[in-house]
Amino acid sequence: MAMASTVKVVLGSIAFAIFWVMAVFPAVPFLPIGRTAGSLLGAMLMVIFRVITPDQAYAAIDLPILGLLFGTMVVSVYLESADMFKYLGRMLSWKSRGPKDLLCRICLISAISSAFFTNDTSCVVLTEFVLKIARQHNLPPHPFLLALASSANIGSSATPIGNPQNLVIAVQSKIPFGKFLIGILAAMFVGVAVNALILLTMYWKLLSSHKDEEDATAEVVAEEDVTSHRFSPATMSHFTSLNSQEWNSRLESMSLQNSPNVNGSGGHAETLRNRTSLVENEINRVSSGTFESARITNESKEVSTDGGSQRREETVPSRGIGSVITLVNVLSQQLSRGKESLSSEWKRVLWKSCVYLITLGMLVSLLMGLNMSWTAITAALALVVLDFKDARPSLEKVSYSLLIFFCGMFITVDGFNKTGIPSALWEFMEPYAEIDHVGGIAVLAAVILVLSNLASNVPTVLLLGGPVAASAAAISAADEKKAWLILAWVSTVAGNLSLVGSAANLIVCEQARCAPHLGYTLSFWNHLKFGVPSTLIVTAIGLPLIR
Repeated sequence: MAMASTVKVVLGSIAFAIFWVMAVFPAVPFLPIGRTAGSLLGAMLMVIFRVITPDQAYAAIDLPILGLLFGTMVVSVYLESADMFKYLGRMLSWKSRGPKDLLCRICLISAISSAFFTNDTSCVVLTEFVLKIARQHNLPPHPFLLALASSANIGSSATPIGNPQNLVIAVQSKIPFGKFLIGILAAMFVGVAVNALILLTMYWKLLSSHKDEEDATAEVVAEEDVTSHRFSPATMSHFTSLNSQEWNSRLESMSLQNSPNVNGSGGHAETLRNRTSLVENEINRVSSGTFESARITNESKEVSTDGGSQRREETVPSRGIGSVITLVNVLSQQLSRGKESLSSEWKRVLWKSCVYLITLGMLVSLLMGLNMSWTAITAALALVVLDFKDARPSLEKVSYSLLIFFCGMFITVDGFNKTGIPSALWEFMEPYAEIDHVGGIAVLAAVILVLSNLASNVPTVLLLGGPVAASAAAISAADEKKAWLILAWVSTVAGNLSLVGSAANLIVCEQARCAPHLGYTLSFWNHLKFGVPSTLIVTAIGLPLIR
């Protein structure tokens, strides 16, 4: 593409520079309006400066990408409601064999979950789990937070729905979901393994010096919590030997302790049934005891001449019967509530199963090559209908600011492309970045790596995607596909270089800092000294594995 007029080049560069500053430094002192408003400002300036026309600005917005992004966000919201990420969090510490085993688990689980539920979502929901596990096992949090963020970025590179830049690449390249997955899957798994090895190497002494001091204590506490809510039959067997005042006090304390603890599980309902049968036995025993007491009382009437003493003895059986009736009423109410809770629990289990099945159906449809945007939207609407209630609370959790940011970014980047500057730069680099030889792949990867950390990964993909694919297509169709996948791999892994390299890093940092009672600040330098070697090594090892 030829260079535009000097006025358009200058004004377009100014608009893009403002967008870039807002995207990379959203809280700059002179204009702290944030990324979303910054992207809209850049788009508006492109139109006001007449770099592009309003019609061209509307045409620059890629609706399939927005539809795919919206659909995957809605599906993630319902998966979180269905406790999917809670189960993933529990898998992190299930039968853990120490800090090193825990770190490797975090790397693997965050990578796999990010590939199918986006890296940002995985980091949002797993950060607090990681902090809790580190605190429970008396471990330093930062190696595990680094493992979570970096592995989430690497894992998200494997699928078109793993991160926003892959969404752009999948839609623009028209590479099917299955071929995209197969092309990067080997690089992703090797990259995650190498990343975990780098973490273990850097923090081996730190992880070895901390022993698992609190694990056994936590298990004991959990067991105590369980037993403290059980109703012991051994306790009931002594009720008939108590006097009426002690019995009444037992009943009152029992009703106060047990009434709020009805869980609705099958085991609890069975416990209530056992209690009822025990109560029936107690009623029989107490009733026989009551008749015996009545007989003794009648005999005492004949002997005793004190009427007040007779009245006091006569009140004992009536108090005993009233206490038994109170006990029966309390346990009958608990059994009724237990049955209702059990019914609602089964409904909840059925609903969660349907959510998982719909999500699985969406993934299968994507693997079959169906339209990705409409598949994601269809799955999202199926979950909305399945929920069978007002969808507003769920839809309010969707990041509409991210969708607006993408709209502004599409317009801004399209306007900058029309200035001719990106084409001129690529024409200069193209002879050195051809992907039919190792040197060209290395140069291309270096360009993507630098631009992704300077201009962010999504704008880099929008700027380089078309020229890189066109250059590779001149060689062969297979090389064109490989060029797109290299762009996806390098631009994603490049986010691990620094703390501000990707949104996932910032999410982990912010979530860790704001976690209640578990707050931890992941510093820029702590991330950088790990991020630089990890990014360079993982990128280099993964490139030969991309097909």
